[in-house]
Amino acid sequence: MAFVNKSGGDGEETSTDVAAGAPPHPDFDFDPNDPDQVKVHYDLAGWSIDQRAELAETLAENAVPHVWEDDELVIPEHLEGPVDQLFEQLEAEIGPFPVVLGDDDAATEFGLDEWKRADLLSLQQALVEAEIPHRWHDTTLFVATDAEHVVDDLLDAIEAGEVASLDEDTEAPDGALHALYSAADKLRRDPTHGSSRDSLLALVPRLSPSAPPFGMAGGPWATMVGAATALVATFENGRPTDEIKEAANALHGVCRDWV
Repeated sequence: MAFVNKSGGDGEETSTDVAAGAPPHPDFDFDPNDPDQVKVHYDLAGWSIDQRAELAETLAENAVPHVWEDDELVIPEHLEGPVDQLFEQLEAEIGPFPVVLGDDDAATEFGLDEWKRADLLSLQQALVEAEIPHRWHDTTLFVATDAEHVVDDLLDAIEAGEVASLDEDTEAPDGALHALYSAADKLRRDPTHGSSRDSLLALVPRLSPSAPPFGMAGGPWATMVGAATALVATFENGRPTDEIKEAANALHGVCRDWV
């Protein structure tokens, strides 16, 4: 999220250690127009008005000197550590936050001029939940090229009404997708991995093919649940380790593009 301008007046990097969470020195005078002042820029282009208001309040409460330059928050470089911690706290309280796609990053373009506002809002929240780098220009969406196929599935699912709703009771358990991926990754390497087996044995019975995590297309999720169920069956039925590896590889493969 942040990038640091290291171009101090003497051309050398400057750094002042500050204890994590410590307030700025009361005598520090932050002049963003001083060319010798090393600054950190946080690109918040994707943040909502409410999220920015929460951030502004948090910065004021912690007496953090700062200025805004369009969509960027600018702070003195020596406060980067404490401010990063404030961002982490906000992420836990009001996140997740959008992952902004840089102007120079490889991007795939989707024209969504004919989409309804409700569908665009669902798409935006799904992109945020899935942590897919993206940016908007009016109703044109640009996403990271390596996430193109995932977004294709997501667009198809929204148009078909198959994206998980905001009703938490109809969603998969928190962290289910990452848990499936992690367990499959370990079991494809070591089919006797005990904690991964236990994790799947506890998780898979709680999953429904028709209740994906929010923002995920129903079709891919149903495929994942099917693959996870098949994997669990291999070690429940005492199948040979090569069959367990094969089933774990199958689950890993269908999860990989979504994590």
